[in-house]
Amino acid sequence: MYKVLYRKWRPQTFADVTGQEHITSTLANEVEAGKVSHAYLFTGSRGTGKTTCAKILAKAVNCLHPVNGNPCNECEICRGIDDGSILDVIEIDAASNNGVDNIRDLREEANFTPVNAKYRVYIIDEVHMLSIGAFNALLKTLEEPPEHVKFILATTEVHKLPATILSRCQRFDFHRIKPEDIKSRLDYVAERENIELDSDAAMLIARIADGALRDALSVLDRCSGINNHVTCEVVSEAAGLAGKDYLFELAESINNSDISKSLSVIDRLHNDSCDMERLCSELTNHYRNLMIIKTVKNPNELIVCTSADFEMYKSQSEKINLQKILNCLTELEKCSAVIKTSISKRTSMEMTVIKMCCGEKNSDNSSFEERIERLENIINSGKITIDSKAENSEPVKVEKTFSVNENNNVANNTNSQEKTENSQNEESSENDVEFLQWSEVIDKLNETDKPLTGILNPSFAYIRGDFLLIKCDNPIFSQFIRQANHATAIKKAIFDVCGKKYRLGIYKNSESQKNNKDPLAELIKKIEN
Repeated sequence: MYKVLYRKWRPQTFADVTGQEHITSTLANEVEAGKVSHAYLFTGSRGTGKTTCAKILAKAVNCLHPVNGNPCNECEICRGIDDGSILDVIEIDAASNNGVDNIRDLREEANFTPVNAKYRVYIIDEVHMLSIGAFNALLKTLEEPPEHVKFILATTEVHKLPATILSRCQRFDFHRIKPEDIKSRLDYVAERENIELDSDAAMLIARIADGALRDALSVLDRCSGINNHVTCEVVSEAAGLAGKDYLFELAESINNSDISKSLSVIDRLHNDSCDMERLCSELTNHYRNLMIIKTVKNPNELIVCTSADFEMYKSQSEKINLQKILNCLTELEKCSAVIKTSISKRTSMEMTVIKMCCGEKNSDNSSFEERIERLENIINSGKITIDSKAENSEPVKVEKTFSVNENNNVANNTNSQEKTENSQNEESSENDVEFLQWSEVIDKLNETDKPLTGILNPSFAYIRGDFLLIKCDNPIFSQFIRQANHATAIKKAIFDVCGKKYRLGIYKNSESQKNNKDPLAELIKKIEN
């Protein structure tokens, strides 16, 4: 019967284990010196060799003719452990045997001496799945087991183990295997399996495996089933990297803030039975790749994709700034947290995409940073030219005009209100002249009305007929000038300076009159045009 590659080429000695020399050398030395601990804990991500090293260690401590701490794999004990005929090495899956009763049975069996081997070895895989009661039942036996018993615990989530378990074991942390080491092992296996494996295809498999040699061998197995000559195209097809054009299309529409097209892409994917949760994950990885290209000197080392896709990533990254990418990743992370429990996953994804399209219109700090960065890029590119004459020639409008009666009270009658509303949309007269003595008025106000002086600094004043129109960007100025005491102080200061009485009004340019207009967005639009 055909045996898959990761089982057929599982290492049989410590020397065969790839990428874990810091662990295998230590274990071999302990076996050779006869200093084997009673309990070991192997931790690390999937496919890095935890169970493999546990089986090699179980054979090494029982081997009749060990070689430099490694099992010989030829004696009857080694062969018996490999084929399962020797029952003194017991593998337990803690995911399905996680109760107190299972551990009690283990403790009772541990009291019996081994039948054939020197030690009875218990390999407990995924030990973090044991219940609290099971852990407590294991504590005493794990701390002081019989002399003929060895425990080897393996887990991918060591943080879930109680401290009482950790303190009783000799711990070894398995690292993710480097892509170069995985590629070397793939070349070795492919040569002996008569598989024609291209060098760039082997490296692509190594990156897809994400540090797990078992996953890499599984991908190679699938690729060899498609074609005995394994190329990058074959790897892309087998690993599901091909056919991701919709991600580039969706990202392009988001970058262009094209909500209609973005939702159309999602609708098409939904009709094609694309899972929205998976789409969120894929789009997150897509923007992650764009982020890597924007920030890393050699991004091809950190991105798992074909060379053609890498060029597409580079091209798309040039059209988007880093802050936009980070904002999109933030929204996608929020979506991934809620989409699992959402009533309508499609709606959650659509909401997220709309937020990503409208990133510039958000009021949070990150969106402002994105827009400022965009302005800086435009300015640094040298595409901006400012015509001071054109800016100065823009028409201005009176935002609001009101009169102050002879008793220095703000007029509240109906006629003055109608006059105020009508004057809001009138353009300023060409006869408006700047009141050059305004700075002297401010100095006078500083003696009589210091709060108002602070608000009016800086400000300007213009004369239109018998009106003195004050231009001040402080948003609370309009509230202050409507108070009789402040209006009186201004009129008195004006009279003291120029010897003339004026009625007061507020002067603002036409751009300020547009309600709900974003000044930063208007500036960006003006620069781009």
